[in-house]
Amino acid sequence: MIRSPYECIIIGGGIAGLQAAIQLGRYQHRVLLLDGGKGRSTICRRYHNLMGWPEGISGEALLRSGRAQAEKLGIELAKDTVVMTQIRNGGFRVDTTAGAVYEAKRLLLATGVSDRLPADLDLKPCIGTSLYICPDCDGYEIRGKRTLVLGSGNAGASMALVLRYWTEEIIYINHERQELDAGMHEQLKQKGIAYMEEAVAAVDHTDGKMAGVRLSDGACIEADCGFIAFGRNKVQSDLAEQLGVKLMDNRHIIVDARTKMTSVSHVWAAGDVTVHSEQAAIAMGDGAQAAIWIHKSLIGS
Repeated sequence: MIRSPYECIIIGGGIAGLQAAIQLGRYQHRVLLLDGGKGRSTICRRYHNLMGWPEGISGEALLRSGRAQAEKLGIELAKDTVVMTQIRNGGFRVDTTAGAVYEAKRLLLATGVSDRLPADLDLKPCIGTSLYICPDCDGYEIRGKRTLVLGSGNAGASMALVLRYWTEEIIYINHERQELDAGMHEQLKQKGIAYMEEAVAAVDHTDGKMAGVRLSDGACIEADCGFIAFGRNKVQSDLAEQLGVKLMDNRHIIVDARTKMTSVSHVWAAGDVTVHSEQAAIAMGDGAQAAIWIHKSLIGS
């Protein structure tokens, strides 16, 4: 059964999607936000670089607050995963795993990026508290500290080199033992970065505070903090591709810098799915900016 059309459907209830929903709610538009509950902001236990939160705030708390704020403004929220998007009758049709079908005049994709985390390692308890993903967000947290980079091949080596700005004591553990490009070993050596090619058996921590790792050969490596860099993260742009939206070679969605509209009329995109910034503050700005232009299109200005 197809529900009556919304003015806008937002796919993705992370930071960008929720900020867009709040903005559109303040314009009093009829909006539905669909979210599967598995975005990267759900696993971050602390964002450190947001104005007003000097001690940090967890992704869970930020999203909970954002959902409550959006609902007070009349936004409809549904926990469901979208499997198909289509252009229909001058608008859009959205199908979900629960079998629901929705239609809308406008569509905002805030589907984000999914980090590739090895299934054999329980890393989530430390993410955002002592184990980090984005050097621009959290390089500051490791300044002067002994730091481990848990990664794979060139992705991990590149992360280790970037982090050398913040600390002189870095150990790169190539967990998946992927071969490095020619010259990468020499670059690590020149920067004084220790290199180990060994699988990590477990991350030792207490209440999310990392103490080090245990390797598959039995060795224990102590460290207060670390970074993850396994590469091949999944850009969630499949729904955009269904609509014929233009993508970059790395599958991020191409948008207009001013309006955040995609190459398909009345389809917008915001957050990490458009540019791999991994910045919560930028995701908020993207969501608000997209919502402003969605509003303008709806009222014909």
